[in-house]
Amino acid sequence: MNPDLVIAGGGPAGLSTAIAARRRGLSCVVLERRHPPLDKACGEGLMPGGCAWLEQHGVGLAATERAEFRGIRYQLGPWSAEARFSGRPGFGIRRTILSAALRARAVELGAVLMDETELVAFREFDAGVDVETTGGPLCGRYLVGADGLGSVVRRLSGLELKARGPRRFGIRRHFRVEPWTDLVEVHFGDACEAYVTPVAPDLVGVAILFLRRGKYDDLLAGLPALAARLRQAEVASTNLGAGPFRRRSRARATARVALVGDAAGYRDAITGEGLTLAFHQGELLAETVAEGQPLSRYDARAARSCRDIDLLTALVLRMARGRSRRLRLVKTLARHPDLLERALAVLAGEALVDSLRARDLLRIAPLLV
Repeated sequence: MNPDLVIAGGGPAGLSTAIAARRRGLSCVVLERRHPPLDKACGEGLMPGGCAWLEQHGVGLAATERAEFRGIRYQLGPWSAEARFSGRPGFGIRRTILSAALRARAVELGAVLMDETELVAFREFDAGVDVETTGGPLCGRYLVGADGLGSVVRRLSGLELKARGPRRFGIRRHFRVEPWTDLVEVHFGDACEAYVTPVAPDLVGVAILFLRRGKYDDLLAGLPALAARLRQAEVASTNLGAGPFRRRSRARATARVALVGDAAGYRDAITGEGLTLAFHQGELLAETVAEGQPLSRYDARAARSCRDIDLLTALVLRMARGRSRRLRLVKTLARHPDLLERALAVLAGEALVDSLRARDLLRIAPLLV
């Protein structure tokens, strides 16, 4: 077996890369160290651009398996700021359901999935990559690291850089309750923020992000309005944790190895576009390989596509550090809804990244600090 792509990681990033590759006639093998169904501690919200990608690539999802949302609301005490998508909605969906749908489509298109198979080592050479796995050796033209925040491929390829800055973590839990709004809500507290995403007609996911470790119930208690709303709701899942979020890479590719999704570098979950970016990067990579272009082209294109979103995420993170800054952030966005709408359009994939340039972000920064 000598596939065009050996993909390490069978989550959404790896499976979407496999789907994009097969649609371009490339052969691929997907290695996944776990046994499905695959779950993950995440917000489980998918922006409109990501929803459109799934539709365009024939990934089938029943309406009863998801819940639409039409924008975002930031909440801190009595203050709130919100914006709605100008086009199609996004939707929340349980990660297990999304992963199963992506797996089914990848198999339908002819991708080979190797579960409970872990990448151990690899060696690049002029014509490809020799890959050692717990299931035996493979040789492919290219190796794709789609293996998440703690990417083994990123580390072994020498692409990993030490992450700097505050170490943020997250815990996710589901509650059996009918969603009370068609928005994703972000509730700011003194020590954390909670992301409430409708993921089914009778289910919401609540992911709490924080700097200082704490128990889920204690963190939720620091968000009294949200805690009161969920007090009578049935807990519908066990807690899952993730972090630290910040990961860096010096590039997204070498001559024979490419990184996709969280493995390519990650700043924070605060802006919620991670899945959509992973789908886009997988598409860029498949296109680059199918066209016979060097991976340096993928690296450059992926970097450009993430540049302004990364800047936006960094600014929001900085502005959300500490209660006084969080309050100023929410008040400022409430007074300048056009800025929040434009930022949301970029994150949603409704507008070109160029529609929100660095100068716009720099213009609002003095209002927030």
